[in-house]
Amino acid sequence: MNKLLIAVLALAATTGLTAQSLVTLPAASPRGGVSQVIGITKVSVDYGRPSVNKREIWGKLVPYGLNDLGFGTSNAAPWRAGADVNTVVTFAHDVKVGGESLPAGVYGLHMILTESGDVTVIFSKNPGAWGSFFYDPADDAARVQTKWEDAPHHEMLTYEFADVTKNSATLALLWETKRIPIAVAVDTDAIVVASLKQQLSSDRGFDDRAWVVASNYLVQNNLDLNLALEWADRAISTRTGQPTFGSLSNKALVLDKLGRADEATALMEQALPLGNAGQIHQYGRRLLGAKKADRALQVFQLNAKLHPDVWPVNYGLARGLSAVGDYPAALEALLKAQQQVPEGDTVNAAAIVTNIEKLKRGEDIN
Repeated sequence: MNKLLIAVLALAATTGLTAQSLVTLPAASPRGGVSQVIGITKVSVDYGRPSVNKREIWGKLVPYGLNDLGFGTSNAAPWRAGADVNTVVTFAHDVKVGGESLPAGVYGLHMILTESGDVTVIFSKNPGAWGSFFYDPADDAARVQTKWEDAPHHEMLTYEFADVTKNSATLALLWETKRIPIAVAVDTDAIVVASLKQQLSSDRGFDDRAWVVASNYLVQNNLDLNLALEWADRAISTRTGQPTFGSLSNKALVLDKLGRADEATALMEQALPLGNAGQIHQYGRRLLGAKKADRALQVFQLNAKLHPDVWPVNYGLARGLSAVGDYPAALEALLKAQQQVPEGDTVNAAAIVTNIEKLKRGEDIN
């Protein structure tokens, strides 16, 4: 063998170089990743995926308690919750894990397991460590308690998200026949409001539709209605927006939510002439849903005047007339609507046929 090659190989052996560091080869425990958006908060996990490979896992390959791994600086190391370098968890916003507050950031994940099934989950402020060999409890950002559960066999270690809602999810480790769940919770409304404030101070604030969407989010989620009204005004203001059907009707919605119904009605009188056929139709449907039949009929009639013979204007007019009990006039409008149904719209075509029969029998179609 070439003497220079022998020298290089000897140097590699003495400096700890591995085959993987010299060339790219398949890893025994390939890296894996999973992510989930909770509300608008992205949570992601990057980890090494060892296989069971007919080995005894719990209490053997993964020892219980804290252990001296015989290398590195830690003589009381937890499990690295994966293989090779740190298992890394990233939170885009502040969260609660197992009920403990954790700021947005990147964390190394470690676990202390017990034979009884109790598990201490550790989020470390040192996400770049090599496994748990250099674990230092001074770097702990949070420690939370959970218990493992029995689960179907997973040959490769896997992380998954389950039970996802607007404000929470369960991050779970699954390996062999055990599942270790970690509860993750976020205050989505608070995060969204803070995000909206930031977004509206960016270039998005030059689009009046952004102010409308932001204002409407507050209304629909029963949040800060005074702020919703402020943003609704911004959408109408010539400095940041303009009076359109969307911006005016949104402010009317906020006013109605604040109990200022008369002001809301007056504002809608300004908004309606600016709306297209679909917008006015949907507003009429909303009034029907609120059991305001007389007002809904007025809106549908205005739509018919502003947008004659446009789908679905006559359908809406039929609903409005039916709501006040004028079934003959409703039938006449519905027969017109039947001729205007877009080709291929089998759902509305079938509904109209059903409603025609109802009106002939003197039944309300709403």
